[in-house]
Amino acid sequence: MYAVIETGGKQYRVEVGTELEVELLGVEAGKSVSFDRVLLVADGETATIGQPLVDGAAVSAEVLRLDRGPKLISFKYRPKARSRVKKGHRQELTVLRISDIVFGGKSAAQTAAKAEQDAKTERQRLEEVAVAQATKDAALAAKLAASKASTTEPAKKPTTPTRKATAKAGAAPEVKASAKVDAKPDKKPAVKPAAKKAATKATTADPGKAAATPKKLAPKRATKKDE
Repeated sequence: MYAVIETGGKQYRVEVGTELEVELLGVEAGKSVSFDRVLLVADGETATIGQPLVDGAAVSAEVLRLDRGPKLISFKYRPKARSRVKKGHRQELTVLRISDIVFGGKSAAQTAAKAEQDAKTERQRLEEVAVAQATKDAALAAKLAASKASTTEPAKKPTTPTRKATAKAGAAPEVKASAKVDAKPDKKPAVKPAAKKAATKATTADPGKAAATPKKLAPKRATKKDE
């Protein structure tokens, strides 16, 4: 609901809660004032226009403070008369806040308060529903997590000692050595070079033994005489 009021020779469109500056009314700050010169009242899609005023309509407001408007310069000049007049003016104003609009037994302030209360209760109801839903979701999530953990956890098997564990115990070196011997049984023992030299010396020292083992003769080379 809104209305159009007249004060100080000017017209203002006002609603509940509107703050406006009007001409000085001579009312102290903190007091309330009522305007009877209401030119129009509109509520939703219906509007009532006064001729010139709307009967039974009234607008009440609260005086917030007294103020002054911006400085205006007035300069008067008369040519060829050496007349120049300069003046400054600041209008005294009253700052108002519209508190209620009454028309046809209906109050705009009561309607706004009821709508705000309904919105508040609706918001509280939605918040309560949201909190309840959040608690249900949290309980369901905890239940699902517990069931998943119980199904995915494997049964513990008895552990068997590994080779590293037996090595730490002290029996691993013998097992490793035997495993190496069994894995390569056909491998001949390596002969040391010192033993090999001793054998060659023994054969050269004994001529009988040397004769027993005939030497392989190298083939003869062909010479010019043989040709």
